[in-house]
Amino acid sequence: MKFFNYLFAFLAGFFVPMSNCFAQNWHYEIACAGIGVQGMYLVEVTSYGKTVDAALAQMKKDAVHGVLFCGGSGECVQKPLVGNAEVENEHKDFFDNFFSASGDYTKYVVEEKNMNIIAKKVGKREYKVTKVLSVKKDLLRKDLEKAGVIKALGL
Repeated sequence: MKFFNYLFAFLAGFFVPMSNCFAQNWHYEIACAGIGVQGMYLVEVTSYGKTVDAALAQMKKDAVHGVLFCGGSGECVQKPLVGNAEVENEHKDFFDNFFSASGDYTKYVVEEKNMNIIAKKVGKREYKVTKVLSVKKDLLRKDLEKAGVIKALGL
């Protein structure tokens, strides 16, 4: 049974169109992986790293960054919360702190425990790792509005 789960996850990776996100020092792919619970995005993220563990550590940052600046295609379409990459430059200090090792980005990501990790060596010193994560988009939007990074809806 476990073999079929891996096979399905592997084959599903070929059929879910992903958005490549190339921003300053960011390289990952993100796609909508279905409908999550209300207030959350369910996203499939592919991150890259020198080791599988390094890619997994980067994956949470990539998921939040993708929801903010890239959105996602796939089974459903998700618009980016910020919608403008210039906002990242305008609020550079905020985002540098937000995405730091002890940054607040971690409170917006939930690992889906029953989702498989797909890891593949793609170069001499690089791994490509894919997993489904949930991002608390409503809480993220509310906190960014409170910080003055994005405008409140309806204003």
